[in-house]
Amino acid sequence: MTGAAPKACVIGHPVAHSRSPKLHGYWLRTLGITGAYELADVTEEQFPEFLRTLRTRGYLGGNITVPHKEIAFRLVSRRDEAARAVGAVNTVWYESGELVAGNTDVHGFLAHLDATAPGWEDMTHRAVVLGAGGGARAITYGLRSRRVNVDVVNRTAARAEKLAADFGASAHGWDELSYLLSRADLVVNATAMGMVGKPALEIDLAPLPHHAIVYDIVYVPLETALLRAARERGHRTVDGLGMLLHQAVPAFARWFGVTPRVTPELRAVIETDIRGAA
Repeated sequence: MTGAAPKACVIGHPVAHSRSPKLHGYWLRTLGITGAYELADVTEEQFPEFLRTLRTRGYLGGNITVPHKEIAFRLVSRRDEAARAVGAVNTVWYESGELVAGNTDVHGFLAHLDATAPGWEDMTHRAVVLGAGGGARAITYGLRSRRVNVDVVNRTAARAEKLAADFGASAHGWDELSYLLSRADLVVNATAMGMVGKPALEIDLAPLPHHAIVYDIVYVPLETALLRAARERGHRTVDGLGMLLHQAVPAFARWFGVTPRVTPELRAVIETDIRGAA
């Protein structure tokens, strides 16, 4: 890589929909860094060899997305604390010649919540997390690291029970949601429900205390039906786009040696791109 411009990539299949090139490209451009961030559409069969030869392909590292997160977890030399706890990786980089993996979703979730709802920790004793997939695991781990009690709600009981046992949370079925909402200070949708092309997330927010915050990790559409209903009831809301932007910060810093900032201008660029694709 001597003399070559530094570059990173997002590896997935399919991957053409990813906003990561526009996001990292904005930072490269505005920070005056000569470098690149590329799409790498890699099939499951091709992925192990692609990851092993990442450096010889000229990459400093990259983001890992569907469907490669689990196998990437197994293939790397080392994992950071968040990745080990969550059991999933979304970012890889090199340290002393070794390929290291991390999970920046935990950082992205908490950093956006800190920025959008300052003081939330002082009034959040109990949170309800909807879902039991990789996103829910990262979110539950993050909330427990801030000493928040978490109720995990999922239609498949075994998945909720496994997640809850791993992080010292409580597992519940969907039939308990109304009661759980009545004592919640924070509600997080960590499912794909409500995303464009997916079934709607149909929950009644009536039991939710007025002070509670509602967070939806879905960012297409930019304001989901859940967030709109919460806003109309007067709740503070936190959207999924901010989590996407904030989770990219530590990855960019690993690859290019500069810590970027999430700004209103950056958000406007990505919002415009999302609306243009709608």
